[in-house]
Amino acid sequence: MTALHDLPAHDLLAAYRQRTLSPVEVTQAVLAHIERWEPHIRATYLLRPEMALAQARESEARWLRGEPKGALDGVPSTIKENIATEGDPTPLGTAAVELVPAAADAPPAARMREAGAVIVAKTTMPDYGMLSSGLSTFHPLSRNPWDTRKGPGGSSAGGGAAAAAGYGPLHIGTDIGGSLRLPASWCGIFSLKPSLGRIPIDPPYTGRAAGPMTRTVADAALMMMVLSQPDARDSMSLPYQDIAWSQFNKGAERLRGLRIGLLLDAGCGLPVEPEVKAAVERAAKLMEAAGATIVPMAPFMTQAMLDGMDHFWRMRSHIDLQALPAARRDKVLPYIRTWADSAAGMSGTEVFNASHQFHLTRVNTVKACSAFDYVISPVAPMPAFQAELPSPTNDPLRPLEHIGFTVPFNMSEQPAASVNCGYTTSGLPIGLQIAGARFDDLGVLQVAHAFELIREPQRAWPQPPAS
Repeated sequence: MTALHDLPAHDLLAAYRQRTLSPVEVTQAVLAHIERWEPHIRATYLLRPEMALAQARESEARWLRGEPKGALDGVPSTIKENIATEGDPTPLGTAAVELVPAAADAPPAARMREAGAVIVAKTTMPDYGMLSSGLSTFHPLSRNPWDTRKGPGGSSAGGGAAAAAGYGPLHIGTDIGGSLRLPASWCGIFSLKPSLGRIPIDPPYTGRAAGPMTRTVADAALMMMVLSQPDARDSMSLPYQDIAWSQFNKGAERLRGLRIGLLLDAGCGLPVEPEVKAAVERAAKLMEAAGATIVPMAPFMTQAMLDGMDHFWRMRSHIDLQALPAARRDKVLPYIRTWADSAAGMSGTEVFNASHQFHLTRVNTVKACSAFDYVISPVAPMPAFQAELPSPTNDPLRPLEHIGFTVPFNMSEQPAASVNCGYTTSGLPIGLQIAGARFDDLGVLQVAHAFELIREPQRAWPQPPAS
């Protein structure tokens, strides 16, 4: 029998409706499971069991009256730390930020509350979200449940670890260059970085998106139904569309007749490791056997594009850090300070040329993808790396060498998902990225679900070490 903390949201909601389970007993089970796991992976921030149980009791009363509040009523959930929740400080993963209570819920948090979700905890992130690891000067070091010597990825570090470890079925992260998909890949879960503006977020920023982190496409689709509701606070939000998110399941036949590009070389950054390449190639063959046409793609990114974006972000962070009092600036992770301060001598021309790479990336990505219905690739060129490292290179002057497959879709505003497609010989998960045309978020979910139906058998989720 499936443990309560492992039940997907759809099953929980059906059980609540039939009164065979209560949100209180489910939340209690999730909290007990977190208590067993948390000393080993440190995925949470503001874990407050009594507040979670109070929400669960309110949900239980609504279900007993036959008046559920919304589509997620009583489902245990977590929210990434940088998504504001009313009354809570938002440290952005760094000891340098003043802890000021947020005045209001940011849009994703507001939508979850309106839908009745039980917010069990918030989840960790690295300093300013600028690392693909769980290394933070504010939070304890977050680790990967599949191998606690490895990191969960980032910057949605705690969300990835929490989903894999079974901290309830629903988790929200954010992504500006891969921060949903990288931890999803390295933690063996599913995540969707939606089209820019599909999920309103505050504060908005070019390329920044919030999205679901779940174990299944079905639960991600359920979250999209809630999170894609409009909110005027996001200046880049899309006009509301009544998308049939419940139609994510079109079966494996959804792949039949699709023309799918296969990208195995990002054109920049670190080379793809053999086990990762082999897993993605196996996934492509499964899709081909299901009726898709797989066409190899040439790289469309360049090292100059990746470096330009990196250098522009360095200057942005350098300016932000210089605005801090010296005592607070000194609290920022040294790796981040070294990275940001390396931009101090950049000229105006150099900053402009760096910023122009965002546009070139967008143009090249859309052009390369236009010949295909969908594009598949590795999410990252390697599996999860050592937990204590800030990045795979451990080099503040080469910090983004692993995001060549993910970052182009932030700049092109296209939806892109990570779905598990295999494991290394040591048992670490490997993610397949599925990208679609701008606004085709539902199509990406459908293709990802079709792949779920035909992929190789999944391994059992990791369990907490014996105490």
